[in-house]
Amino acid sequence: MSSEIIALDMRRHQSLIETKELTKIYGRGVKALNNVSIEIRNSDFISVIGSSGAGKSTLIRCINRLVQPSSGSIHFCGTDITYKNGRSINEFRQKMGMIFQQFHLVKRLSVLENVLAGRLRFTKGLSGYTSSLLKYFPKSEKENALECLKQVGIADLAFQRADTLSGGQQQRVAIARALAQEPEVFLADEPIASLDLRSATTVMDILRDIHEKRGIPIIVNLHHLDYAKKYASRIIGMKAGTVVFDGNPSDLTRDAICEIYGSDPDECLSMAYA
Repeated sequence: MSSEIIALDMRRHQSLIETKELTKIYGRGVKALNNVSIEIRNSDFISVIGSSGAGKSTLIRCINRLVQPSSGSIHFCGTDITYKNGRSINEFRQKMGMIFQQFHLVKRLSVLENVLAGRLRFTKGLSGYTSSLLKYFPKSEKENALECLKQVGIADLAFQRADTLSGGQQQRVAIARALAQEPEVFLADEPIASLDLRSATTVMDILRDIHEKRGIPIIVNLHHLDYAKKYASRIIGMKAGTVVFDGNPSDLTRDAICEIYGSDPDECLSMAYA
């Protein structure tokens, strides 16, 4: 086996993110996360599943430090980022491609301009959105953005305003923007919750393609168990802020599903596949 193959295999199994006893308590003592310890490797495509209020979104947002944990620690690329703030946390956050349920696009800008916004950290002198990002970026950056749009299948929409697109198309723009960041990891918080079946499948296909072709680990919160089992290489099941399952999709038995979603077999299965 060549040294290049060995090095690639070692990288795939290296730990990228690690949480230790991560806990988040909101007002009135609501414990959204309770001593969550997980390790995320470069090779992972993880689906986090569980009922509403299980702690899925809080986990993603703590990892990205959009939410400050109450206790415990978060390590990213070997560095403790639990209490970093200001410019320091922004530098780490820029290495995490974040995808939201509501897209978070600048709707008055074109599709291409929204994707170019993902390149701002690479361009000196630009610290925020402008009336037209196109005139500030060199040709090479625009070509990079177009390549990202091509990967998500909407390069032909590059010069349309973002607010003229369907929900599924807007989510693909959001993925292309995150891709333009050249992230170390993709974090996706319910990215298909507001999409129709066809658009949801397209978005999940794109995420899997990015994972396989670019080697970027993916952590995605999902309500739908069928999507989790189809796309993930690893499933984390959460209930009441704790991890109650962490394994391969093939290990997700009926009993495990009921542990995640509830005690009544028929009810928990209907919830899981709703």
